[in-house]
Amino acid sequence: MPYHLRKSLGQHFLLDNNIINKILNTANLRPADLVVEIGPGAGMMTRMIGERVRKVIAIEIDKTLIDNLRKDLSGHPNIEIVNADALHYSYEDIEERFKVIANIPYYITTPILFRLMDVRKSIQGMTLMVQKEVAERITARPGGKDYGVLSVAIQYYSVPEIAFIVPRGAFRPPPRVDSALIHIEILQEPRIKVKDESFFFRVVRMSFSQRRKTLMNCLKQLGLKKDILDKAFASLQIDSMRRAETLSIEEFGLLSDFLLVESF
Repeated sequence: MPYHLRKSLGQHFLLDNNIINKILNTANLRPADLVVEIGPGAGMMTRMIGERVRKVIAIEIDKTLIDNLRKDLSGHPNIEIVNADALHYSYEDIEERFKVIANIPYYITTPILFRLMDVRKSIQGMTLMVQKEVAERITARPGGKDYGVLSVAIQYYSVPEIAFIVPRGAFRPPPRVDSALIHIEILQEPRIKVKDESFFFRVVRMSFSQRRKTLMNCLKQLGLKKDILDKAFASLQIDSMRRAETLSIEEFGLLSDFLLVESF
């Protein structure tokens, strides 16, 4: 196979047919679907997706792979190969809702996730191969060390689940860590209603900014007066000595709404 890996792009090709089939089954593909595939690599999964759906848009950043992909997949007119950076691709220009399937390089996983969340209203669901550790952070519940800003940000807009773990030996070359397939169903409306999403996420980020510190100490950095913070914690019956990792999304919502009203 005339494909040359580029370490700078974090390329690890998935070449196991059984695992690819499990991925596509998890994605719950239908014949009428439009699928955006990020990182087709050698095109093995791209071909198998194309056999199940109406159209595939495969986004590949590596120019050295494009000619081979177009040649190898030329017999599949429903597959469009696009040479572009998935972080900056104009998903907004796609005129219908689509599903996302991706084998994401570890070093850009979080930026890609946030970029896709920006266009979530156009997405039916996402099935993503990510580093196992990242998958655990995305799906983490309050109370554990994995729960953080990424957990809250993704779960605010969606329902993420780890479908299965993929051993490093399934890739060529094998990465240094195991991977996990995560399936993300986008919610029609955010999990909770808040008065100002920007302020809500500001409160979340600040709360997690120093994980070993209490909520009171972290939220002082918002520039709020101590009496306002005291009032918020007392009114909402949230212990100011708690740490951010113990708060549910609902509690973060109540806290941000209260602070917003009292501060402005």
